[in-house]
Amino acid sequence: MSNQHDERSIRIEKIKSIKESGINPYKDRCDTTHNLEKAGKLEPGTKDVELCGRLMLKRVFGKLIFASLKDFSGRLQIALNIKDMEQERFKFFQKMIDIGDFVYVKGEIFRTEKGELTLRVFDYKLLSKAINPLPEKFHGLIDLESRSRQRYLDLIMNTETQERFIKRIKILKVLRNFLDENGFLEVETPVLQAKPSGAMAKPFKTHHNSLDIDLFLRIAPETYLKRCIAGGFERVYEFARCFRNEGMDPSHIQEFTLLEFYCAYWNYRDNMLFTQKFIKHIIKEVNGSLEIEYKDKKIDFSSDWPEYTFRELIIEHTGIDLECCESKDDLLEEIKKRNIELEEVDVDKIGRGNLIDQLYKKVARPKMINPQFLIQHPIDLSPLARKNDDNPSVADRFQLVVNSWEIVNAYSELIDPVEQRERLVRQAEARKKGDEEAMIMEEDFIQCMEYGMPPISGWGMGIDRFIALLTNQENLREVVLFPLMRPDNSAENT
Repeated sequence: MSNQHDERSIRIEKIKSIKESGINPYKDRCDTTHNLEKAGKLEPGTKDVELCGRLMLKRVFGKLIFASLKDFSGRLQIALNIKDMEQERFKFFQKMIDIGDFVYVKGEIFRTEKGELTLRVFDYKLLSKAINPLPEKFHGLIDLESRSRQRYLDLIMNTETQERFIKRIKILKVLRNFLDENGFLEVETPVLQAKPSGAMAKPFKTHHNSLDIDLFLRIAPETYLKRCIAGGFERVYEFARCFRNEGMDPSHIQEFTLLEFYCAYWNYRDNMLFTQKFIKHIIKEVNGSLEIEYKDKKIDFSSDWPEYTFRELIIEHTGIDLECCESKDDLLEEIKKRNIELEEVDVDKIGRGNLIDQLYKKVARPKMINPQFLIQHPIDLSPLARKNDDNPSVADRFQLVVNSWEIVNAYSELIDPVEQRERLVRQAEARKKGDEEAMIMEEDFIQCMEYGMPPISGWGMGIDRFIALLTNQENLREVVLFPLMRPDNSAENT
């Protein structure tokens, strides 16, 4: 830390000296003829090549300086020879320009004796002087905490990080294009909401000073997207920034991106067919193959994806038959008999549906690797989903599970306003008893339903999880440019 502090002090003195000499070390613009990638494809002998970028390497060999420039497109070596410029100009570059500075260079492309394409510099300008030295390549920025907190340094120092976020941008474009091509319209819905709606989760709460009312950050855009369908839109989607006031682990973060779409006149079976077509298209387009490598696994998306019910999975992994456990107490007794520990939840504060969900997450989901559909969710776990006509205790709903992560959640939407009200009343009662993830009554949404809704199927994807899967990352913070972090108070004291 002391070496970095000393280097910083030296650079501040250099800036003072540069300014005193009449040079502004912070220019306002720069013209170039090429980016570094294109310059690296020029023929030797090409003259008047103008480039700019960040200095990433600098080596002085007496009257010769070799350096490396980096821009968004790539890197290129540059060379300064004291014979090609005034001696004072050469010495200025040698002494006053450091790694991390932005510079403009002009010269001729040539190939070194070792065969490396290089710009022979005849003129240069200092564009921006860096005060803090960059971390060492192999020692300065390795752990996830540092890279997440100082993403700008991670992007500068680690090419693979920049490539990962470029891939994220591409994935979002491919997702958006596919939906657009299939008749969906992109819309925007509120982030600040009077009622925390759209999913079963604990919300973030804030306060509007002028109106003197409490507001909530969006959990999910669901009920507003359904309002669009009620208003006459038939296919809508949104890339929604969502917020859930819950614990953080590698597969959960408090601020995340959720893609949701809703289609009038579909049921969840139509949606399952579309989902398989949709996801396969995305993976093929982005990955080039329907088989992806994730850590030490190969995940195959090519075949038809199997379906499993909650009941089937829990029987397979525990021997407990949900149909024989009609109450929460019955199910809890069977769980205790088998010495199954549900460490992540207070079982006294959740209902039967949430208990089933926690049991499934404990015993079954960690073993689900290749893509597969989970269906027949408990109805009390699905307060906005349509109940099944043949078995009213389960919902017409599916989840796509890959590599033990829920990637997609979808269902046939409940469009009966009377039943919706009854379910939200039950959710409100559960909330009063301590279930912080239970939903709150939303009168405006019920009123909207009372004006009539067509049959609808809706769909939601955790974008960050999907991108982590396609970029071979175990932690969602690796695919979010600036994830929420605990404040670093030490930075304020330096």
